[in-house]
Amino acid sequence: MSQNIPIAERTLGELLPERLTWSLCIHTNKGTEVWVVTGMLVQYLESATDSIIVRDEKENPIGTIGGKEIMANLLKNPTSSLFYGTNVEDIMEPNLVTVSKDTKYKDLMNFWKERGRAYAIIPNEWGFYSAISAQKVLEIGKKCRTNLTIEDLPKKKLVTFRKGDTFGDLINSMFDNKARKILLEGTNKYLSDRLIIEAISEKMKHLTETDDFLNESADIVELEEAKVVSDNLKIDELSKMMYDMVHPCIMYKDWLVTPWDICNVLLSEKITKYVVK
Repeated sequence: MSQNIPIAERTLGELLPERLTWSLCIHTNKGTEVWVVTGMLVQYLESATDSIIVRDEKENPIGTIGGKEIMANLLKNPTSSLFYGTNVEDIMEPNLVTVSKDTKYKDLMNFWKERGRAYAIIPNEWGFYSAISAQKVLEIGKKCRTNLTIEDLPKKKLVTFRKGDTFGDLINSMFDNKARKILLEGTNKYLSDRLIIEAISEKMKHLTETDDFLNESADIVELEEAKVVSDNLKIDELSKMMYDMVHPCIMYKDWLVTPWDICNVLLSEKITKYVVK
């Protein structure tokens, strides 16, 4: 592979010639109630698949559902009726992004930025579809060779919250700041859409025992910790470290780094060296 072509200009087939279709889609069927999907999302959000596709009666993919849809609909309908009596097709995002091995990396990123979701599907050799998510892109990141480091990533304002903040406060903050993870003030502990859904599913019985969810304290949510690193890692080192994490999230000084940051930095024209094997 030529060493002077930016990653952004290369096709997905060139970047992942052997593993492009290795991440199978997790799916559910039209007519499934939302409470069923929340249990699936707890397992798959922030992982190799990140979203779940919805299939019609002929097993064709017709939409996507993830944390974004659950959070947005909680603001509109913060009751148990969102989970019981509401079907996935009622709240899914239609018109999935479908790519091929000939899709250029920069075009994939344009699709994702337009949709506000780092998820696409690609036809595979088994007659169905495989998933391409931000976590999948870490496989590309760990094979690039560059002197760019964490400190070359755009520095983002850390989005924080305090103990006692309500679910309404936190979910609105996520949308206002376009952040899926927000930090407990003064710590490396974070809350995410996945962790909120987990609390709703496993502790709050899908809101069957509350009439005021958005005004309840979110202290019930069990927070997770971002991995703190002291070294200014190169992009390939950072990608490799996150690739080996179940839910990738790294903190370095004032940087909170997620797979989406790797997706963006790989658009840099400075990143041209790439090792396929």
